[in-house]
Amino acid sequence: MTNDKDWHPATRLVHGGTTRSAFNETSEALFLTQGFVYPDAESAEARFNGEDPGFVYSRYANPTVSMFEERMCLLEGAGAARATASGMAAVTSALLASVKAGDHIVAAKALFGSCRYVAETVLPRFGVEATMVDGANLDEWKAAVRPNTRVMFLESPTNPTLDIVDIAAVADIAHEAGARLVVDNVFATALWQSPLALGADVVVYSATKHIDGQGRCLGGVVLSDEEWIEKEFHPFYKHTGPSMSPFNAWVMLKGLETLPMRIERQTQSAGRIADFLAENKAVTRLIYPGRDDHPQAAVAKKQMRGGSTLVAFELAGGKEAAFRFCNALEIVRISNNLGDAKSLICHPATTTHQSVPETDRLELGINGGVLRLSVGLEDAGDLLNDIEHALAAI
Repeated sequence: MTNDKDWHPATRLVHGGTTRSAFNETSEALFLTQGFVYPDAESAEARFNGEDPGFVYSRYANPTVSMFEERMCLLEGAGAARATASGMAAVTSALLASVKAGDHIVAAKALFGSCRYVAETVLPRFGVEATMVDGANLDEWKAAVRPNTRVMFLESPTNPTLDIVDIAAVADIAHEAGARLVVDNVFATALWQSPLALGADVVVYSATKHIDGQGRCLGGVVLSDEEWIEKEFHPFYKHTGPSMSPFNAWVMLKGLETLPMRIERQTQSAGRIADFLAENKAVTRLIYPGRDDHPQAAVAKKQMRGGSTLVAFELAGGKEAAFRFCNALEIVRISNNLGDAKSLICHPATTTHQSVPETDRLELGINGGVLRLSVGLEDAGDLLNDIEHALAAI
């Protein structure tokens, strides 16, 4: 049989990492158990000291969760992974497991609001300083480096304005400084961007988004080389307990089976919607990584294989116009989630980024007129009609 590492992504996402029980079930088994039993005390001792590689406790590892981790490794090209209870658990754990008091991190300013909170508020409480930089400005990354810099952190495309950061260039800066680069790849997905191949050391996902993709479960995953995951990350993960539940892992496995079809369809629709919005007079700014007029179009073409399922745009008239537009939509729903089968729209300044100081939001281009549209699986023509109707309402 062909080695699973030689399969194309769509095949890996259906069959990769599957381990069957004695019943030879078709679908992956759901092991809802917190612990495991041993035939004798000697076996328990061997399991705990690592002589027997079996499972010990579902907070450390679980058969269903392990299948999800293995499948994500095959998709991402990673040596090992650990699944977490949420995307923020993945981000926070990846950062905390990489630093200690007295260390320093450099992070891009354009981050999801909770990620900024971890970098700017949580880490300093434990003696880890953070410097925030313009992610697109490589000189700022270089200037921020200190002798104690241990981690660089970014997301690309960014949330919510879809800015693109040159991952390979930042990876070179990080490695020259002796630091590790952590990349949040949620907006691109592993289908359109491969941060590890571009030089990143750690990749994190909110599996809640495209991986589940149907609004059902929370989840996250951290991927890297096997040595770092096993020696550095796993002890932190094992003892602090951010692990994913077996049920959520089973749901994520089902989501991965349809990921390529969903992402391709959503990206195609997002491209059509972006082109439509770019020509509308009510739209003063349109940002989509798949268009040549994107501010970092050259970098996007270099490191991404597709646009995105998300579109960012700004309406003339600020918050009032943005609210009127959202309230006039009939198919697209107002929600702060993304990557869902249902099209969702979000007003970042009052939701996902409301905790970010206003001056910082404006510096990032997140003003009252900015909206983030996550394109779903509905008919693209119906979505365009819905958007056109809402634009007329403002």
